Amino acid sequence: MSMPRVAVVQRAPVFLDRDATLASAIAALAEAAGNGARLVVFPESFVPGYPAWMWRLRPGPDMALTERIHARLRANSVGLAAGELAPLSEAARAHNVAVVCGIHERDDESGGGTLYNTVVIIGADGALLNRHRKIMPTSPERMVWGCGDATGLKAVDTPAGRVGALICWESYMPLARYALYAQGIDLYVTPTYDSGERALATMQHIAREGGCWVVSCGCAFRGRDIPQGFPGKAELFPEGEEWVNPGDSVVVAPGGKVVAGPLHEECGILYAQVDPERVGMARRSLDVVGHYARPDLFRFEINREPQRVMRQRAVA
Repeated sequence: MSMPRVAVVQRAPVFLDRDATLASAIAALAEAAGNGARLVVFPESFVPGYPAWMWRLRPGPDMALTERIHARLRANSVGLAAGELAPLSEAARAHNVAVVCGIHERDDESGGGTLYNTVVIIGADGALLNRHRKIMPTSPERMVWGCGDATGLKAVDTPAGRVGALICWESYMPLARYALYAQGIDLYVTPTYDSGERALATMQHIAREGGCWVVSCGCAFRGRDIPQGFPGKAELFPEGEEWVNPGDSVVVAPGGKVVAGPLHEECGILYAQVDPERVGMARRSLDVVGHYARPDLFRFEINREPQRVMRQRAVA
């Protein structure tokens, strides 16, 4: 049985610039495909950059600056219906690789005023296989993103295996994880801003619990990676070598062994071969949705109905 190669891209985006970040992603995708990758993973909200500024802004006194930054962010967010992710989809098709990528998604269907922390899975044919919106933004992230629903809690087939994706601290939500385990995933993929020993321990736990490969793609950038035109840069991100986030991307095998990474305070592409046979081997003794599920004792339900502000009914 073949062992597909996965590439984890840990590079800084071009903050608040959608087109330039997509161009960077396409270049990284081409490099990874040239090195034999069948699945390429990008960080949380990579297009056009994780909003690290929200951890440094004060909710009241910095409101004017927050609004300036958010206006730039919204203008460079991704409208899926508008085809603004098309360059990355076309690159996936051209290189015959699947892609998992975090984006700021603009919801134009409901007025365009709400952004979502979204992860998309693009097939090797360039088709959008899944869109998952982060269920619960973490702490000050709620000043940037709305809450998602369960429509994207699904697994899809890719050349690297059956993939399910959650975002950052969704990995601490047991029922969200279980929703993916129950669909027979081979790879649990998580674009994330989390890092450090706690994050690594969580990835190892998930690999053991789910009997699956875990691919965690972290955000890594320094203050100097924030462009000069960024509003409030001097106060929020002074020039220098400070790592705002160290990245710590990692690949963990079923059972919990780290096979690649963590890639710490470094930008690059992490590679790993994923052996699908190891999934079945890991679940021989622990299958949390099989012989360890006990459906006679426990029941699990998901509300997959999309969130809608207005529902229209036909009038007789």
